[in-house]
Amino acid sequence: MNAWTDIMLVVLILTTFWLLGSSRLASCIRICAIQGVATGLLGVVGGGITIRVAAISLAVIVLKGLAFPWLLSRALRESNTSHEVQPFVGYVASLLVGVVILGLSFWADSCLPSLSHVASRLVVPVAFALLIAGLFLIVARKTAVNQVLGYLVMENGIYTFGFGVVREIPALVELGVLMDVFVAVFVMGIAIYRINRTFDHIDSDQLTLLKG
Repeated sequence: MNAWTDIMLVVLILTTFWLLGSSRLASCIRICAIQGVATGLLGVVGGGITIRVAAISLAVIVLKGLAFPWLLSRALRESNTSHEVQPFVGYVASLLVGVVILGLSFWADSCLPSLSHVASRLVVPVAFALLIAGLFLIVARKTAVNQVLGYLVMENGIYTFGFGVVREIPALVELGVLMDVFVAVFVMGIAIYRINRTFDHIDSDQLTLLKG
């Protein structure tokens, strides 16, 4: 097993917990950027480096570490609303949920048959933890920005699994998925800006009050 792979996986888990406990949207965006860079680096350190893997890793780092955070930060700056996370579930409770998610991920991994050519024994549980934690962020946070970040964390879990386990997936498929994510985040960024221009807030919970 590669020690650098384990380090990147630990960074992914630590940033997830950091995200669950952070109270400022700007900090959450920076944390998600760090996690995006770690996801891209995982592709480089997780096994044999090929042109395909290097290209995908570079695309992940550029988009997740630079482009997406810049887009979300710009949308946040242009909104005249609170920059607090405004969670449905409190920060301490969110961290406890994160611990439970991590424990369940390791338990689920122990129930699966052993996988060959795995970069690290931590890959599968970390990927599961990112997927579930991302879904939790989507449903446990009020603001649209945080829900976009939850979507990105979920996608990081998919790439973590792909880089660590299924490295033979064609590059066009992986780049296609990454482009779908780029389009989704771009559209979400525009939606956040339009929501703020129209309703003076980016609290998605308030949208349930709209009536035809």
